[in-house]
Amino acid sequence: MSQLPPLERVSDIRMSSDPVLEAWLYHFLTENNIEYLLNPSIVASPEQLRFMAALEDDQVYLPCDDTLFFLIYRQEAAELSEEYLQVWRFVTGLVQTYNMRDEDSQRILALCRYRFNLFFAERTVLPSRMVKRLLSIVLTQCGDPDPFREKKRLFNAKAAEFLSNLEYRAIRESCPSLNLACETIPRMRWELYMAEMSRLLVLSTLTTIWNEASISPDSIRNELDVFGKECACIRDIFGDEDTPRKKVLYIPDVAGAFMLDLAVLHSLLRQGHQVVLALKDAFYFDSPTILDVENEALVKKALAGAHVTHNEHLSKNELLRLLREHQFVVISDGLSELLNLYRASVSFARAWKECDVVIAKGRRNRKLLLGTSHEFTRDIICCWREDGVFNIKLKPRAAWVRQFPEQEIVEQARAIVEKMRRARDDGKTVMFYSAIIGSLPGQTKVAVQLVNAFVASLRERLDNTFIVNPAEYFEEGMDGDDLMFMWEYVQRSGLLDVWRFQTVEDIEKSFALLDRKVPSVWSGKDSTFSTGCTKEMRIALEVQAVHPELQIIGPSAEKFFRRRDYGVGKYFDATLKA
Repeated sequence: MSQLPPLERVSDIRMSSDPVLEAWLYHFLTENNIEYLLNPSIVASPEQLRFMAALEDDQVYLPCDDTLFFLIYRQEAAELSEEYLQVWRFVTGLVQTYNMRDEDSQRILALCRYRFNLFFAERTVLPSRMVKRLLSIVLTQCGDPDPFREKKRLFNAKAAEFLSNLEYRAIRESCPSLNLACETIPRMRWELYMAEMSRLLVLSTLTTIWNEASISPDSIRNELDVFGKECACIRDIFGDEDTPRKKVLYIPDVAGAFMLDLAVLHSLLRQGHQVVLALKDAFYFDSPTILDVENEALVKKALAGAHVTHNEHLSKNELLRLLREHQFVVISDGLSELLNLYRASVSFARAWKECDVVIAKGRRNRKLLLGTSHEFTRDIICCWREDGVFNIKLKPRAAWVRQFPEQEIVEQARAIVEKMRRARDDGKTVMFYSAIIGSLPGQTKVAVQLVNAFVASLRERLDNTFIVNPAEYFEEGMDGDDLMFMWEYVQRSGLLDVWRFQTVEDIEKSFALLDRKVPSVWSGKDSTFSTGCTKEMRIALEVQAVHPELQIIGPSAEKFFRRRDYGVGKYFDATLKA
């Protein structure tokens, strides 16, 4: 058997760099059920993954820390065995919580052991994925979707009691004995917000608050004296009182801590930030879930005023609309396992992309986000406790990643609309040209050349006509979501006289203009081949219903609708309806 090449960091892995490595990686992704092409209905596409992980061409993201990956890659038996045995201890402990008959627990554990032995023998499956699979067996066999329900309620109740206790509150909210260099009340208010945030984050990791019968006031004072004076990375991210407010994606850790997390979130809201809270979709030990919002009175009360959505497939438009209408939004991460960007919901991926900073709590999230050499598209703040010591660390976003905030995209769209308006005022006909851009793999550059050549020809042939060519407004770093958001703003402006969709004849003419024959991959193609154009045809018909004077030119509308909606983050794709 050929030997795997040596690797130093997970972020160094590239597809096509070595055929043996490529085969091994495909096997690894398949065994962990995170290979998109094998299961596109539940695994994030490369485009969706790039909302979160800052990936270069052919770079492979792996949902684990570097240390764990290399235990598997190098088959370091002793350490890897201990990781797997820890999973087995989790599973056996879970089964014991049900207090069922011995024969039932033996049957369930025997069933789990068959699967465990397979994983243990091959040693390719990530422990987190093993937990997910064995957990599914236990929950299905036992018939209770949340065996930790009462435990979580108890932890949350104890944490809520701590927050409402007047003595603890007086310690938590006492004025800091700092020499605040403030010349204005707004600056002083901001400094106090920073102190409040630091204290709440420290306390949100102090497990004795919700795990033990009582905690002494002196212990709280000591924690705040030692750790709570200042969290420098909080200031690094949130700036000062004049810094524009942020959109924050918050990933909590466990019940109990969750009630203090909510106190942190309310502090952020008072500061004027927007918050998206991402909860587990279903049971994962003591993690808070989206179902807790409805089923647990304390959680429901603490989230009063938040907008809760169960839609795991929010479009960019829908998410941005929610954030315009609500300061506090609660979503599901789509997971019943550790944070796994491959299996996260579309709503979670889009929230990550649209937010400015991610705050992730707990050691588990720390390992996945800070323990990997991969970079991410947004600044990440992790808070956790190690051997009783509070830790907070910032992982800056990849330096080369460009963010396109809603306002920037809208401003660009408004600039295009203003050009259209001036053209109208000058008595010109305003035309929009919709064409295939990314539906054919490897043909995006060619598609842009075709559109540019054809529109240039149209401009020469058509008198007194202003033509909007989408290919002329593309900016490096924009994905399909950004482009569709921008173009929908333009398309619904009410300023279009003609909406022209690319035809077979247009493509043949375009290649002729480039002095080229039509390649077989382009033969017979037109805009109906593109799911992006399919969405645009739907928009065109809606606009025409409001503005009947709009002319729609090109293939008939019914020919478009055999295509699915465009894929998440893709420019377009060519998927047919089943």
